[in-house]
Amino acid sequence: MLYQMWIFDSNDGGARLLRFRSGHSAPPRCIRFYGNGKCILSAGQDRAFRLFSVIQDQQSRELSQRHVAKRAKKLRVKEEEIKLKPVVTFDCAEIRARDWCNVVTCHMDTPQAYVWRLQNFVIGEHVLTPSSSTVTPIKACVISACGNFTILGTEGGWIEKFNLQSGFSRGSYIDTSLAMQCAHDGEVVGLACDARNGFLISAGYQGDIKAWDFKTCKLKSRLDVGKSVTKIAFHRPNGLLATVAGDMVLILFDTVSMKMVRRFEGHTDRITDLCFSEDGKWLISSSMDGTLRIWDISLARQIDAMHVDVSITSISMSPNMDVLATTHVDQNGVYLWVNQSLFSVSTNTENYASGKHVRNVCLPAVSSTERSEEEQVQNLGESYKSSIKPFVITDHQIPNLVTLSLLPKSQWQSLTNLDIIKVRNKPIEPPKKPEKAPFFLPSVPSLSGEILFEPPASSKDTDISTTKNTNHKMSELSSHFSQQLQFCGETKNYSAFTDYLKGLSPSSLDMELRMLQILDDEESEDLEQRPELQSISSLLDYFIHELSFRNNFEFVQAVLKLFLKIHGETIRRHSMLQSKVKKLLEVQSLVWQKIDKIFQGARCMVTFLSNSQF
Repeated sequence: MLYQMWIFDSNDGGARLLRFRSGHSAPPRCIRFYGNGKCILSAGQDRAFRLFSVIQDQQSRELSQRHVAKRAKKLRVKEEEIKLKPVVTFDCAEIRARDWCNVVTCHMDTPQAYVWRLQNFVIGEHVLTPSSSTVTPIKACVISACGNFTILGTEGGWIEKFNLQSGFSRGSYIDTSLAMQCAHDGEVVGLACDARNGFLISAGYQGDIKAWDFKTCKLKSRLDVGKSVTKIAFHRPNGLLATVAGDMVLILFDTVSMKMVRRFEGHTDRITDLCFSEDGKWLISSSMDGTLRIWDISLARQIDAMHVDVSITSISMSPNMDVLATTHVDQNGVYLWVNQSLFSVSTNTENYASGKHVRNVCLPAVSSTERSEEEQVQNLGESYKSSIKPFVITDHQIPNLVTLSLLPKSQWQSLTNLDIIKVRNKPIEPPKKPEKAPFFLPSVPSLSGEILFEPPASSKDTDISTTKNTNHKMSELSSHFSQQLQFCGETKNYSAFTDYLKGLSPSSLDMELRMLQILDDEESEDLEQRPELQSISSLLDYFIHELSFRNNFEFVQAVLKLFLKIHGETIRRHSMLQSKVKKLLEVQSLVWQKIDKIFQGARCMVTFLSNSQF
């Protein structure tokens, strides 16, 4: 998908490209979170290697492959023909990103590996070529924990170590027991390096897992899985190695003792990808059967699973464990999933889904093609449409939390400090009348700030309607405010009224609320004789509704404080409003108790960290 903005500022009237935003034009093959989880590295079938920003999409970009557009224009070919072949796997390290290249990529049917410098978003100057006598494509790569070395594994079973700064070879890993004098008797499907550069783990397609001394490149131990291995994932802090066997079974090994510690079964089709959580407690796997499963390593069982309508091809968990990124078959986008367990107060594992329960989740539409297909479905018969369940958007998706209004802080903070602002902005001298006043068209007073001109009146009705027009103008000062409040109160949907309040300035909102004041001291039991009391009662219903659903929390709290400051005495003197005020107090207290309970654990954690000695 590509969005372009052109500007016509040249002398000949032609257009030039000002700015553009683009993504993958073909489905991405593999993704991985980079650094602190704010960015995602993605490689697609369109031969592009991209960096996506999770926080701000304007920072997303494609890594340069040395003037591809210029070379393609010169050779009169497409840019895709100039680019490198699609990436099949890659690895990255942030520790030496300022010094030299910190990303290594392996490409389809390519016997060389390429390095990239993320600091400048360009391809590196070194091309890593193994010194094997048999030229075969590179299938696996890994960067050491120190960020100085990268190890490459080929389809022919050759493993070689390179220095990232110079690009020179620093040794080959050879199993002397093999006749071909290589590391594995077959394709190298995965490589892993520990956190201390003590040993290297390699996995062959034939099912043999080997541990090598990182410095001397000698074989230390060997483990035979007994089945073909297609993919591995390694967690450096705890030393666990997860392997995907040909029979769709996940097997975990302890790399220190080289023994099997866990075995997970549940997928019914080929496993496409797997990854560990940052703390090493979860193992996440995806399969072509459309399921994404989360396995708890300490409990040795599945704790959650979901089924999507499009199979997942690649997954990656952020370092903060708050977001999971996925790619799907024939989908050009990268999908982000929020970890709901981080927003739950309870830590009981029994609340997780059981091993047999799988939730069905539909992917959101990301292209106009999918929208056109949905429109075609809507044009079908009623019998078919009745079987499709619409997606329901709730008022608050996350329980026990509040939703903010996203308004500027100054807008809702000024509501509580209007008295101070009025005193500060009070003019020192009264306004002076100009010598020659300009001519103005007569206008109708309006609280919204819009200039409404008074329609011309005939000479016959001028004297008769003078008093009526004055009363009509005064009655319409808050008509829109009252009409919105009354209509939303009848439908029990205050979203339109809240949007109207957000659009008012602090002074206009203050004036709207003061227009409901009762100027005399007479009490009346009939609400019809007191329309102001009816509006105040409707406003109390509005505050009770909004606080119950915890929407626009900080803005509603500021408006509620201003409302009670203006009409607090009126509510105290009229018993008909006191019952609603009591209900409002109960709702307000309940909401703050829930919020305080959520952040109580965070305060305890901060206190523990401040008292600890590191």
